[in-house]
Amino acid sequence: MRNIHLIFFSLFSMPFVLGSLSTCQLQGQFHLNTMQKDGDVILGGLFEIHFFSNYPDLTFTSQPQHFDVLGFRQALTMAFAVKEINSNTDLLPNVTLGYSLYDNCVELSIGFRAALSLAAGQKKHFVLNDSCVGAPPVLGIVGDSSSTRSIAISNVLGLYRVPLVSYFATCSCLSDRTKYPAFFRTIPSDILKHFGWSWVGLLVSDDDYGLHAAQSFQSDVLPLGEACLAYLKVLPWDNNQYEIERIVHVIKKSTARVVIAFAHESNMIPLMEEVNQFWEHTFKCRFAPAPAEWTEAGGALCTGHEDLQNIDTEFLDVSNLRPEYNVYKAVYALAHALDQLLRFENVSSHNSQFVHYLQNVNFTTSFGDEVSFDKDGDAIPLYDVMNWLWLPSGNIQVQNVGVVKKSAQRGEQLHLNEDAIFWNFEPMRVMCSKKCPLGTRRVRRKGEPECCFDCITCSEGEISNTTDSTECIPCPEDFWSTPDRYQCVPMKTEFLSYHEPLGICLSTVAVLGTFICAIVLLVFVHNRKTPIVRANNSELSFQVLLSLKLCFLCSLLFIGRPRLWTCQLRHAAFGISFVLCVSCILVKTMVVLAVFKASKPGGGSILKWFGALQQRGTVFTLTLIQAVICVTWLVTASPAPYKNTDYHNDKIVYECVIGSSVGFAVLLGYIGLLALLSFMLAFLARNLPDNFNEAKLITFSMLMFCAVWVAFVPAYVNSPGKYADAVEVFAILASSFGLLVALFGPKCYIILFRPERNTKKAVMGRV
Repeated sequence: MRNIHLIFFSLFSMPFVLGSLSTCQLQGQFHLNTMQKDGDVILGGLFEIHFFSNYPDLTFTSQPQHFDVLGFRQALTMAFAVKEINSNTDLLPNVTLGYSLYDNCVELSIGFRAALSLAAGQKKHFVLNDSCVGAPPVLGIVGDSSSTRSIAISNVLGLYRVPLVSYFATCSCLSDRTKYPAFFRTIPSDILKHFGWSWVGLLVSDDDYGLHAAQSFQSDVLPLGEACLAYLKVLPWDNNQYEIERIVHVIKKSTARVVIAFAHESNMIPLMEEVNQFWEHTFKCRFAPAPAEWTEAGGALCTGHEDLQNIDTEFLDVSNLRPEYNVYKAVYALAHALDQLLRFENVSSHNSQFVHYLQNVNFTTSFGDEVSFDKDGDAIPLYDVMNWLWLPSGNIQVQNVGVVKKSAQRGEQLHLNEDAIFWNFEPMRVMCSKKCPLGTRRVRRKGEPECCFDCITCSEGEISNTTDSTECIPCPEDFWSTPDRYQCVPMKTEFLSYHEPLGICLSTVAVLGTFICAIVLLVFVHNRKTPIVRANNSELSFQVLLSLKLCFLCSLLFIGRPRLWTCQLRHAAFGISFVLCVSCILVKTMVVLAVFKASKPGGGSILKWFGALQQRGTVFTLTLIQAVICVTWLVTASPAPYKNTDYHNDKIVYECVIGSSVGFAVLLGYIGLLALLSFMLAFLARNLPDNFNEAKLITFSMLMFCAVWVAFVPAYVNSPGKYADAVEVFAILASSFGLLVALFGPKCYIILFRPERNTKKAVMGRV
């Protein structure tokens, strides 16, 4: 490296070292393969003419083992382009271009030394002008084809603004003007051709090009979800057989049918030699054990030692993939920049001026393609999409099936003739895992690539309405997921409805009970002057009928969708109606006992406490107490409608929460207390000596009433949703009908069917 530094100290503007010198002396000389042509201005070139198939000897004492026809063809392309420019009178008139082309042998050290030789020249003495600034031996260099070598060369030549125009270095890392101010290229940076494959393998060379390609692929492509890596393998430069066999094993074992390679052909040939299918098609042979029909037909067996270099195959014929055309454009770009420089400057101008004109070059080739560079030195992308055809004869044919172009107006566009594409296998979208359908979400498999996942059905109440969803979305309030989990639908609602059989039956019975009460009331009103109606306080009998009518009607408040007002009113109406009814019955029972006591000697004074006014006051006071209980309950903890989803996840049960269990218990307890008192008093008066003793009927009615409500409590507590309302309605109707039938059934029977018994004598007669 000491010689290298000396060359640059003697070449470029270093006034603090060379200010007093007029010449620079070459400190060393490299003996490299070269092609030369003299001219007024010399262009340099770096091409792959020879390459090593095994890891090279860095002493460079042995000759390269392989001759690269493609690299030699690219070198000839540059020579042709220079000759064509020299014969063009419109471009660089009166200036003859020359060239100096070197073989880089596909090695960094050789390519780097070749670039230094081009920049420094091979003359032993180089005369500088008075300012210690002069034009280098070459105006610019076409090359290198490798990203790694281009990076190394540009790091040095860029300091002195010697332009390097690459025709095959595609690493995106070179698109950095701060690091590589004089680097240009006529091939675009790498892009992924997306044909719908999402499960691919990636092979990269062990150099800057391959490693940067892998980094860009993982950071730019994978996060977009366009592809997923089944594996990433680095191809060894020394063609280590064990490592190559291991990579081939991974490729064969993987389910990925597409392999993307960012590598030099010298890396790929040893790999392809291990792929039997490619080998058998290329050499028209079969590896042992060969199929029986192949052996019987006299087919050849593959030995594995066949030479790809001796086969006329399109695998190595990339003449249609534009490398030579890129060389052609690189030479013309330098020529056009020089032409513009000579129009406004002189050839001895500082290199930065030439770089400026090269940056702004814009011309159209004779083939109609526009050539210009963006701010990073990248050319306008122009790709041909080529299709390899394996013909029945065993030969391979390559045809153009599309193009990738970029323009300032439309950006990068792919034009593809899919009908012209021939697939050597059935075209399909190969992936590690199939897309998750609607109603499922992806769950990544532990220890596997991101695109390897299982599809898990969304939980109840969650959906996924897109394929390959990574998460499930909860349904909004009052909505629930369908069984297939891909859409939310309104939840089913449940309440004791007028439209369902149970609701229809209960409401019909309630209306029927109200209607019967009305009929009984009409009968009693019509026969109000008869003895049986007037007996035992007819006013209280009318109040009992009215209260029973209210009891039947209040049951309708429990049917239908719960509202705030129905929830508040249903229990209050039920409690007050039943207290009114039971208090009337209690007072009637007390009056019967008082009349019997008054009939005995010395008991006449007791009746003054059971006059009509006292009876009304007692009923009112007892009912008022229940009203106070209800108002207190509504004020402190009012019942309210509630959407209950505890019973069913996919169903809303509309119900009225009682608000306060204590309030509800006090309301029922008060009714029960009055009913129990009525039952006890009626039981005591059951044997009074009257032919028609109403106390017996009250005893029986209160017994049924208490039995119904004792059974109600456990049934109500254990009934969910609308069935709790149904149980309460049933209890109201059963107890109301029990009171109606027990208290008024016998009287109606006498009034309607046995009028002969509706006389004072019959009513007051003794047994």
